[in-house]
Amino acid sequence: MTRMNRRTLLKAAAAAAAILPAAKGAAQDTTARKPKYKYIDDHVHLGAFYWGKPTTPENLIEFMDRNNIERATILPLVSPEAAPIVQPNDAALDACKRYPDRFIPFVAIDPRGAQTSPTNYQPMPDTRRGHIDGVKGLVQILRQYQELGAKGVGEYKTGLPFDHSINMMAYEACQEFEWPLLFHLDDIRCMDVPTLPHLERALKAFPKVNFIGHAAGFWASISGDANAKDFQSYPKRKTVPGGALDRLMEKYPNLYGDLSEPGGLNAIERDIDFGREFLIRRADQLLFGTDYLVPGQEIGQLKLYATLDLPDQVQYKIFRGNAIRIMKLGLTS
Repeated sequence: MTRMNRRTLLKAAAAAAAILPAAKGAAQDTTARKPKYKYIDDHVHLGAFYWGKPTTPENLIEFMDRNNIERATILPLVSPEAAPIVQPNDAALDACKRYPDRFIPFVAIDPRGAQTSPTNYQPMPDTRRGHIDGVKGLVQILRQYQELGAKGVGEYKTGLPFDHSINMMAYEACQEFEWPLLFHLDDIRCMDVPTLPHLERALKAFPKVNFIGHAAGFWASISGDANAKDFQSYPKRKTVPGGALDRLMEKYPNLYGDLSEPGGLNAIERDIDFGREFLIRRADQLLFGTDYLVPGQEIGQLKLYATLDLPDQVQYKIFRGNAIRIMKLGLTS
């Protein structure tokens, strides 16, 4: 077994352990301290991620009803690095059509299927050269999905550096629609390094794309001492001020954080005082999410936010308001 395959396998096992359902008799109880506002969950999945554990639309709605979640964004997975089992766009779109008041449709794309040449990328609005054929193809694909109701791209999870020229084509296509793009960033998918220079290049190049970040590498960057090893895991040491996320969110209003999965939970819990202050300080650029994958999954975020006593305005923005705004949901409250 190669080093990469072994490491990937170990990570998958760790991720599975982190989201296993609670033991019988220990079901989650978040009803005692419901938040003032119903959640809009920016990150759920439909179908099977682990063999034999499929999530159906009805599973999702049952989970949502138990946990004060009004709507949830379904994120397909289509890239070969994204998941053991493909979660197709058609299934997500169909579920959203069946339950339009509960689900928000995003679609996943992999620009490797539309690229012509991976070198000498030139942004289409500036030159109309370079990867114009690839970008045009992606725009045509996204336009078809837009007609079917899609409101964004995600989960974006390719095995390429974040600012690789092929990835940049996808971001350019999203800019044509001014769509949000929810991405996974670690040391294997949409890769970057400490201080997140590759992410910053994309933020600067495509200011009309709302980039929503997620996963170990992204959330490790909440701390000013983030290192390459942290991009593979969930560091538990105290957070050091001056992290890349604060710096980039201050500089780029099109950067958002998806607080789902163990990465988003750990980013706040590892240093609860810093984490709470971060939520308040960056409330305009954070979204509640769970990364619900399997029936019965334990979601630590639901317990965490019941304990933080966040100001009402902060709760509203993170729990639903930001999602309403950047996904253009048309809800008034």
